Amino acid sequence: MREHMERYAAFYREKERSGCSITGIMDTSGTRFSGGAIMRSIACMRERANGLGGGFAAYGIYPDHADRWCFHMMYETTKALARTEEFLKRHYAIVADEMIPTRETAAVRYRPKLWRYFLRLLDEKKRTHFDLTEEDIVVNTVMEINRDIEGAFVASSGKNMGIFKGIGYPEDIGEFYRLDEYEAYLWTAHGRFPTNTVAWWGGAHPFGILDWSVVHNGEISSYGINKRYLENFGYCCTLSTDTEVIAYLFDLLVRQHGLSFELVGDVLAAPLWSSIERLEDRARRDLLRTLRIIYGPALLNGPFSVIAANATSMVGLNDRIKLRPLVAATDGNRLYLASEESAIRTVCAEPEKIWMPKAGTPTIGRLQEKKHGKTRQVH
Repeated sequence: MREHMERYAAFYREKERSGCSITGIMDTSGTRFSGGAIMRSIACMRERANGLGGGFAAYGIYPDHADRWCFHMMYETTKALARTEEFLKRHYAIVADEMIPTRETAAVRYRPKLWRYFLRLLDEKKRTHFDLTEEDIVVNTVMEINRDIEGAFVASSGKNMGIFKGIGYPEDIGEFYRLDEYEAYLWTAHGRFPTNTVAWWGGAHPFGILDWSVVHNGEISSYGINKRYLENFGYCCTLSTDTEVIAYLFDLLVRQHGLSFELVGDVLAAPLWSSIERLEDRARRDLLRTLRIIYGPALLNGPFSVIAANATSMVGLNDRIKLRPLVAATDGNRLYLASEESAIRTVCAEPEKIWMPKAGTPTIGRLQEKKHGKTRQVH
């Protein structure tokens, strides 16, 4: 990726410092709504952005291919496209593929080739890799493309969802990708760019793996140890940004290790040892001790607020002393998370409830499942 990163760096010579913005809207009933709402919400925080990155994740946007893996790809060269398609065809049947629709937007420049594929894993690959789940095979596919095919990058790889991102202000990126024409039951968005890395399309937020997506405000100073820890489980961090580790940690802890979001909060935003030792609740104290011993390398150091999502949930999480802002609100079936209250009130003027989540405590929205005319929360 060196060539295109140098090209983008030459254009964006001055990297203005500013505060990242994140926002998310989920309809827990599964009702889909236009991307216009999330675009207005993130645009409200334009002063927190700097034009070096913006992006969105959307869930429920491909109902006609809901059971297929959907890869959103970025290509720097035609050669990278050809190599990637050749690689994919060895493992998957390409059910459908097309260029991702865009519209001309003056503020969006130096775009890569943007393509999407709807894939079905070949039965032969399932038999050959009988010791792996289908999700494991897809993760390995993403890691291999990002690591080994120069000029190719997987932006997202889940089912019935997609990540749309690039260099620009988020509202310009949304306009570019025509997100007002999509409908989803869950949207997240990000403005600005990773704190210490050069601007390039693949490095903008959100970051994803399978149906996970993560947007992040802050800086992860534990990136080095988090990266080495994840490598033990087959994850390769190749995107030159600290946020990448958060997406992979959610996949590892929830999908592979079966932890609840509450426990993930205790791992990623673990209390200080001194705070743990002062707890009077012995069971809680022993649990937190155990988690810190087992998952010490997964602890996220540094200031952060995060919105993570998958096909059934949206989760907001702050660092353990809340060094970055996060506001939550609910109104009917809608859950809102954002860096600023204004971003929520722009799209929901009078929410039923609005609050500031506690440091290190996840705020969780879960998709309802309809059965026999009733709804229940999916856990």
